Amino acid sequence: MGHAHHHRPADRGAQTREAHRITLIGAAIDALLGIAKVVAGLMVGSAALVADGVHSFSDLVTDGFVLAATHFGRQAPDSNHPYGHGRIETLATLWLGSILIFVAGGIAWASLSRLLGGTSIPAPGGWAIALAIVALLAKEWIFRATLGVAKRVKSRLLEANAWHSRSDALSTVVVLIGLLGAQLGAGWLDAVAAVVVALMVGKIGANLLWESSQELVDTALPDDQQRLMRELAEAVPDVYSVHDLRTRTVGGHVLLDFHIVVPPRVTVSEAHEIGNEVSRRLRERFPSLTDVTFHIDPEDDEGKMDPSLLPGMPLREDVEGKLDEVWSSLPVWQARVALDLHYLGSHIDISIFVRELPDGQSLDQAAELLRDYASELGWVGRLRVWQGPGKA
Repeated sequence: MGHAHHHRPADRGAQTREAHRITLIGAAIDALLGIAKVVAGLMVGSAALVADGVHSFSDLVTDGFVLAATHFGRQAPDSNHPYGHGRIETLATLWLGSILIFVAGGIAWASLSRLLGGTSIPAPGGWAIALAIVALLAKEWIFRATLGVAKRVKSRLLEANAWHSRSDALSTVVVLIGLLGAQLGAGWLDAVAAVVVALMVGKIGANLLWESSQELVDTALPDDQQRLMRELAEAVPDVYSVHDLRTRTVGGHVLLDFHIVVPPRVTVSEAHEIGNEVSRRLRERFPSLTDVTFHIDPEDDEGKMDPSLLPGMPLREDVEGKLDEVWSSLPVWQARVALDLHYLGSHIDISIFVRELPDGQSLDQAAELLRDYASELGWVGRLRVWQGPGKA
């Protein structure tokens, strides 16, 4: 028996709007800075400043990705995407990483060839240095603002974007050193700064690629978290054990499925409620859980073959038919008001309920007689007869 609950925060719309707003503000500043740096870099002949401008533009591309991915990635599940659209965020992060590595390679190559070619680099002048300082302050502000929102809406992608802004600020520090060096006559510093900036861009790309590929291959949560989940579940009364616990992450949300072993003779509804209680306790402790599916087992089948792959036992309709064939002449069978079946191992335990026993038989005698008549049915397990006043 499996059961799933889907839980979605009600304020997701507000979170997405907040994520969009800070990203748009960042994008506008990136666009201005990118144009200013590239133009100034070309005018004063600074490769490092041009590289930094490209870095700002790469931020602009990432901002676009973030806007698209948070928009599509946060959409509710639909018939084509029953698990939601979180993988769109992952895919965007992968693309982004690849683009950044490509851009970084281009910048490093161009700067190194300039350095080795011995091209002389002129002094950039005061206004190029002033532009680098303004850019530095602007990027640091974007970083702090974006990181604040990312923590609030718990978006890994937005957080990645914030750190991207911080790396842009760091690269501007390197460029500033290069510009000051060139101003003082050490022109080679500018080319070295350009290579350093390129390496920074490449490292961000590599990190993004690594993280998103981990998610794409359904990497589980860390062991300690899984252990805690198992302990929480096993602390619920009547949960004998937990096995086949599986976790994966999709766009910052955690999906969980697991099997719980409950007492074999509880009713379906009681077993289901035990499972619900396990889910409640897990959600309370792990707010990132959005999809919890549990499977109820009456016996511990960990490590055994999936029972649905083995030959099946007869179901109720068959069972009643076969029992009727062997017991039709017995008054206790005719007098039954209910029949309970418990499928355990390779047997079916049978409980027969009657209002009163015919012919003054005792319960034990009735059960004994039934057992004798059913001896040829190999799947019959424990046989019990219950007597009661009927419906209260």
